[in-house]
Amino acid sequence: MKKHFIIFRSLLLLALVFALQNVSFSQPPPPPSTNHGSQGNAPPGGGEGAPVGDGLFFLVAMAGLYGGKKIYDARKAVGETEA
Repeated sequence: MKKHFIIFRSLLLLALVFALQNVSFSQPPPPPSTNHGSQGNAPPGGGEGAPVGDGLFFLVAMAGLYGGKKIYDARKAVGETEA
């Protein structure tokens, strides 16, 4: 059984090396031609950048809901043990 595990692990490592070889030697795409390099670098995707406000709001809202549920579950568990 141990011999099979060693063979499997060796084959998995070999497959991983060959799979990552293509990724490590790939070249990045060329920069876009519009407004790139004329007066510094243009922001990615053009414009003023990615909007962060909505994502930040949802992240804080979900964290608050998750924390509220954890508090509710903890109170519920304490109430059950006291009764």
